[in-house]
Amino acid sequence: MTLFLTIYLFFLGLVVGSFYNVVGLRVPIRLSVVSPPSQCPKCGMRLKPRDLMPVVSYILSRGQCRQCGKRISPLYPMGELVTGLLFVWIYLTFGNSWDTVIGLLLVSMSVILTVSDLKYMLLPNRILLVFAPFFLVLRCLFPAGSIWLHIGGALAGGGVLLLVVIITKGGMGLGDVKLIFLLGWILGLPNLIPAFILACFFGSLIGGLLMLFKIVKRKQPIPFGPFLLLGALLSFAYGDTLIDFYRSILM
Repeated sequence: MTLFLTIYLFFLGLVVGSFYNVVGLRVPIRLSVVSPPSQCPKCGMRLKPRDLMPVVSYILSRGQCRQCGKRISPLYPMGELVTGLLFVWIYLTFGNSWDTVIGLLLVSMSVILTVSDLKYMLLPNRILLVFAPFFLVLRCLFPAGSIWLHIGGALAGGGVLLLVVIITKGGMGLGDVKLIFLLGWILGLPNLIPAFILACFFGSLIGGLLMLFKIVKRKQPIPFGPFLLLGALLSFAYGDTLIDFYRSILM
């Protein structure tokens, strides 16, 4: 049964990951997610079923449009594959539990927002508002400890990042504040703490490497949302272990 669900969730992740790409690319620029149908972003050729097989179509076409031959962004197959793998990871970590449901929703939101932030440096309110009611209800029904820890996580996370925005005078976007407010509700305290630490660590590491290899310029803004989401996913799954690790270092 576990093997069947693992395989099913992987292929489900590939399929919905393809849709999440569309949502992440269209919603920030206020386009419908259903119309117009999927097409080549370079020449406008309408994609046929053989062009829409997650990951497989990209490999068979060698990452090029069949009509114009222009390169197709690897963001598409990466979003599909990552979604499938993360769906499997969540299920194998939490099994048949409500945490799996919460985790799958968190993965879904993370993929969509990551695509949006990487492409446009935007974390659209409309995407956050679609997911927020589900997280609100699920955490009220299935809190990780006391419900007050989730309330405290939301207030602490949103408050700290809002302070950073004020101090840096816009060095970080309000979209990040709204996102960490929601992540604080999902994770609660103290699990929000390692999530934020990991986000800063990965953000500094990858940002530093991008500047070292001159992929981005020194003062060029880098989206922070993907790092917040990565930290949240890791803390959601391994929060207690991470907290014990930090305690062992400090004590």
